[in-house]
Amino acid sequence: MRVWAEANDMNNRNKGKAPSPRQLKVGELIRHALADIFSRGEIVDAVLNRHSLTVPEVRMTPDLKLATVYVLTLGGGEVEEAVAHLDKHKRYLRGLLAKRVSLKFMPELRFKVDTSFEASARIDALLASPKVARDLDDPDE
Repeated sequence: MRVWAEANDMNNRNKGKAPSPRQLKVGELIRHALADIFSRGEIVDAVLNRHSLTVPEVRMTPDLKLATVYVLTLGGGEVEEAVAHLDKHKRYLRGLLAKRVSLKFMPELRFKVDTSFEASARIDALLASPKVARDLDDPDE
């Protein structure tokens, strides 16, 4: 039981902490390489070639073994379908990344839909609503 507790402690060590500079650097290297691969159209896939893909963020695990790649399609629409096709090609993409990014171990890739722009649009809409604008302009403070 103690061995499991120690292993579980190690897995949860960085939960809630900011990423290290190394995690940020490796994430940016992978993000730039993936953006270059997508812009050059190096993946032969009909669905992916229909869309212009962008990679706003890549998050790395503390051991640098797993990269979570957040993807958006420019112009919107069919993001889930594009992510499903990227999942099909993740081994090929990992090989392309290994040629471009010099790391001891190339991390496993996981693709997810980026929802940060939707969240920021929702916050902007809330701030622009008449109720919030009234509270912000309240001179009674």
